[in-house]
Amino acid sequence: MKTGPSRLLLVLALAAAVMPSTAQEQKNKPPDAHVDVTVTAITIAVTVQDADGRLVNNLPQKDFTVYENGKKRTITYFKQNYFAPLSLTVLLDVSGSMAVLQKLEEAKAALRELATSILSPRDELSLLIFADGQVEVAVPFSKDRDMFLKELDKLQPYGQTALNDAVAVSPEFANRVQNEKRALLLVTDGVENDSQLLPEQALEIARRVDVPIYTIGYKIPMEEQLLKMLKKGQGTTSAGIIKTLDRFSQATGGRAYFLNRPEEMLEVLRELKKEQTHQYIIGYTSNKDVGGDYRLIRVTTSNYKHKVRTRQGY
Repeated sequence: MKTGPSRLLLVLALAAAVMPSTAQEQKNKPPDAHVDVTVTAITIAVTVQDADGRLVNNLPQKDFTVYENGKKRTITYFKQNYFAPLSLTVLLDVSGSMAVLQKLEEAKAALRELATSILSPRDELSLLIFADGQVEVAVPFSKDRDMFLKELDKLQPYGQTALNDAVAVSPEFANRVQNEKRALLLVTDGVENDSQLLPEQALEIARRVDVPIYTIGYKIPMEEQLLKMLKKGQGTTSAGIIKTLDRFSQATGGRAYFLNRPEEMLEVLRELKKEQTHQYIIGYTSNKDVGGDYRLIRVTTSNYKHKVRTRQGY
């Protein structure tokens, strides 16, 4: 694997992992110490479903209310464009465990369909791959599908799985685009055996970036004997893998899917694209102490039956 981009991303992750300590240092300052307060523009991607689970994309701005730490915020930006292009980052697990049961080959086949048939020609696509503690930018953001397919065909499974580290660094990369609609698609079997970060640390970093993580947990090992051969920690279970992947998605406003058949993966990829076309982009401003605590975000609509999904905070 190439090391330049991957090493840079890993450094960013490890630096970001210490962010909570900065907040603690701010709290420990004397009462008379000067505290900087910044006005921050917050942008969130919002998905709305009706009581039957159907996506809703015809709501006006006045139907939405945004709360930060329980306080109502004034919406300063609002947009819903069905045809707006998407910037999608695929974060693909290419570690050795993905060789079992043809997991990587079946994922590659579904991603080929994503690139050639599901995404529109105006959508951007990038590919990050991870194994052996490194995250590599295999394909930068581009509308060139041939480049994506060429690199995809080369991939072979190898090495250990640093899942937590990959989840920590990738949203920041996925956020470096001009398109307002952006998402990260994580495809993995969920096995973790090589990360420097704990799941909680990875989540702390990932949830501060405005990029929803859509997770496909594919053919997660269910037999404890197999997990013992693949995992690093003694406490890892199939239920624990599912819980961790689900937390990554819920905290960032995405969704997690746990699948076992290739046709299910294709259905999810189509659903992801459909959801992005129905998404609202909402902005508001917030006054926040430099190094301040995590802020909770909640969005509601005027219809109490609506199910509203967005990132949990920043």
